[in-house]
Amino acid sequence: MRILGIDPGTVAMGYGVLESRGGETTLIDYGVLTPVARSPVGERLAFLYNNLQKIITESLPEAVAIEQPFVAKNAKSALAIGKAQAVAILAAAMQGLPSYEYTPTQIKQRVANYGASSKEQIQEMVRLQLCLSQTPEPSDAADALAVALCHVSEMHLNNLLTREQ
Repeated sequence: MRILGIDPGTVAMGYGVLESRGGETTLIDYGVLTPVARSPVGERLAFLYNNLQKIITESLPEAVAIEQPFVAKNAKSALAIGKAQAVAILAAAMQGLPSYEYTPTQIKQRVANYGASSKEQIQEMVRLQLCLSQTPEPSDAADALAVALCHVSEMHLNNLLTREQ
């Protein structure tokens, strides 16, 4: 299965594409979409949507995994992230792809086996699980790869539970 992971944001949106087949997970692509700084939110959302459409068309994922905003820190930034999250869900839906949403705690739990892991611990686990020589940069891209790895883990767990029934 090919998964597009997304770390939503209206200033920078991280993305990462992984291929998971037969227990092997391979890095396909990653990066960050960066709209023009201080442009109106509508222009930034349109930029993100159009570029996500290109990434989906080029990488051909079978599913899109998206991080949900964490509200406790700052309500204003959570709302902005929610707008970017909605754009990602829409981009997936317009391509007929299922989208899955994961909380930061779920991502940390699936990637590092500890729901309160630090950002640095998650990035190191991404590096180790994908057998990379260095942590993917910028951090938004590494976070998007963590979201995709979370989905790989979730699908693997669901497959195991389905087989046991």
